[in-house]
Amino acid sequence: MAETKPRGRPRAFHDKTEQNTVQSLDRALGILRVLSESSGLTLTELAQAAHQSPATVYRVLSTYQTHGMVELEAQGQRWHIGAGAFRIGSAFLRRTKLAERAREAMQTLMRESGETANLGVEEQDEVLFLTQVETHEAIRAFFPPGTRSPMHVSGIGKALLAYYPPARVARITALGLPGFTPASLTDAARLENDLTRTRARGYAIDNEERTEGMRCIAAPIFNAHAEPVAGLSISGPVFRLSLERAREMGELVRRAAAGVTEATGGRVPE
Repeated sequence: MAETKPRGRPRAFHDKTEQNTVQSLDRALGILRVLSESSGLTLTELAQAAHQSPATVYRVLSTYQTHGMVELEAQGQRWHIGAGAFRIGSAFLRRTKLAERAREAMQTLMRESGETANLGVEEQDEVLFLTQVETHEAIRAFFPPGTRSPMHVSGIGKALLAYYPPARVARITALGLPGFTPASLTDAARLENDLTRTRARGYAIDNEERTEGMRCIAAPIFNAHAEPVAGLSISGPVFRLSLERAREMGELVRRAAAGVTEATGGRVPE
C-alpha cells in the first residue's frame, strides 16, 4: 500500500472565495485584531469598532477567555489581549530565529546608547515591531510587539526602503505618504533624498517624523542575498538623542545591525 504524503494545504488553498473561508472565524479574528490595536475596550466600544452586535462579540470574547486569549479587567469592565494570544504570537518569533539572534546585540546597544533598542520587519508595506529592549530611563520610547508604523515615518522603515529596489519603493510610496508631524516626509522627492543620505551613511534617522519630541536611528539587517529583511534601531527623546550625537549613535546601530546580519548568515551589500 502506497504511503500517503502529508499535505499542509488542500488543492483549493489559493481559492479565497467565500465558500472556502469560515465567516464566523473571520469575524472572530477581526474582533481579536481590533482589541490588539487598543489599550483595552469595553464590550460596547469593541462591538462598535468591530461593527458587530454586542451579543455576538460577548460570545466570541467568552470563548477566547476560556483559552486565555483575552482578559476582562474587573475595574472598568475593559477587555484586553491575554497571555494565551501572546504565547501563540510568540511562535512567529521562534520561527524566524531573528529575534533570538538579535537579542544580545539589542541588549548591548541599549547599554551603550542608553536608549531603547528595537527590532522590526516589513509586513504588508508597514513596519512591524517584533521586540525591544527598554532603557532604564524614566522617559523612553515604547513599541509593544505587534505595533505597526508607516515606513516613511519610521527609522527602521526608511532603513529598509533605502536598500529596496526602486520599483518596490515606488509601489509602497504610491500608497500615500501621510503626515504625522510637521517634520514628516510627505513628498516622494524629499523622501528619496533622505533615502540617498541613508545609503551613504549606512543608517536612517527618524527626526521627529512620527512623534514630536522623539528621534530614532536605525540600520538594516540583510539576508544571505544582501537583501534587507529587518531593521535595528534606538529610539529616545530628542533632548537625549540629539542630532549632535546622531553620527556616534548611528555608527553604534550600524555595527550592531551588521553583527546580526553576520550572526544570521547574511551579508552586507558592497
